[in-house]
Amino acid sequence: MKRPAQVNRKPLDRADGLVGTMMRLRQHEVVLCGPRVTLRPMTESDWHYLLKWNNDPDVLRTAEGDSVEGYTLEQIKNIYCSVSEHGYCFMIEVDGRTIGECWLQQMNLDRILSAYPEHDIRRIDLVIGEADYRGRGFGTEVVATLTRFAFEQEQADLVFGCDIAEDNPASLGAFLKAGYVVREGVAQSP
Repeated sequence: MKRPAQVNRKPLDRADGLVGTMMRLRQHEVVLCGPRVTLRPMTESDWHYLLKWNNDPDVLRTAEGDSVEGYTLEQIKNIYCSVSEHGYCFMIEVDGRTIGECWLQQMNLDRILSAYPEHDIRRIDLVIGEADYRGRGFGTEVVATLTRFAFEQEQADLVFGCDIAEDNPASLGAFLKAGYVVREGVAQSP
């Protein structure tokens, strides 16, 4: 299948370097819209949302298992600044309310990179942070919207949802409903 033409958009701006020992969040101007969700660029004014959600016991259980009890603000900043260096970080909005976060990044897992050499491989991660918005199909819409962006605008060859825990059927369901298939189950070390 012939790839669509590249969409003209402003290139990603790199952060101005390091602030102290911490990187800065790389900025972009990409806004993606699905039927009900808007994915807007994550900014440094979103740290309070990310800190709240990454310390929510339900989010931590499904995203990290029982091994993580929470994150400090500095840890949150380091995680998202690092991801932003090789991807697009977004905040998920529904009717003007910020309900979660997601990203499309270059694949960073050696087991997948080595299985598909010479391919442009991306991965999607997401969190519906606001509990009253979970289980309503927003995750599926986010996955579908990011997948379209990956293939149509970024011209990725493959896109994965990775390391979805067995006790996170909502996340697995979101990917399956968006057309993904399970390639393999990989046991994760405790």
